[in-house]
Amino acid sequence: MTSNLVGKNILITGGARRIGRHLALSAARHGANIIIHHAHSPEDAAEVCREAHQAGVQAAALTADLNDAQQAAGLVAQAALFGPLYALINNAAIFEPFEAQNTGLEVWQRHLNINLTAPFLLSQTFAGQVAADGAGRIINLLDWRALRPGKDHFAYTVSKAGLAAMTQSMAAAYAPRITVNALALGAILPPADGGGADHIIQLVPAGRWATLEEVWQSVLFLLDGPSYITGEIIHLDGGRHLI
Repeated sequence: MTSNLVGKNILITGGARRIGRHLALSAARHGANIIIHHAHSPEDAAEVCREAHQAGVQAAALTADLNDAQQAAGLVAQAALFGPLYALINNAAIFEPFEAQNTGLEVWQRHLNINLTAPFLLSQTFAGQVAADGAGRIINLLDWRALRPGKDHFAYTVSKAGLAAMTQSMAAAYAPRITVNALALGAILPPADGGGADHIIQLVPAGRWATLEEVWQSVLFLLDGPSYITGEIIHLDGGRHLI
């Protein structure tokens, strides 16, 4: 497949499972070398790498606990296995169902560490390895809740709202070398715990779940599309943020 991603190196956090896995393998099929991060999914990560190798690209998996700032800060340097990175996709996140009144400090801090501080440190170190005359791309995966915060999933929503603000601030800070954009996702995959989620679709104007291919098409546009687009937050939620 013809693509401007051929031979470019992309780091994807949380790349061993679910959305991250699909993005990693799609990037590999477009010719990119992939470095996937995982916290505790070594078998899944190894399988992603095997499939990427079958697509004819280089692939590697790195383990890091993004709740640990030191490990998060060191991940980009470890990821330079095939040369400097072209893109960073901040996909890894935790999503716990605590409301404001029952969000303890440990829950609060864990969400901020993984969902906001880690992307900050990763983006900062990523920008440091992009050459002065080079070009790079950062994509942050958000949630439609980040722009329409409610009372549920309190720490998660606040951390994603912070990531939305950071997307726009970093876009200004790192221009023109690096574009920084985000996708605000809606109903993409049912909950990992297998819980019922049919009620979610009732609130989506599009009336359906998104496909993983639609997520990839959006990411590909931000990876391989106009470099004149930066600081943008694209809603991929079937119109959910409008309701």
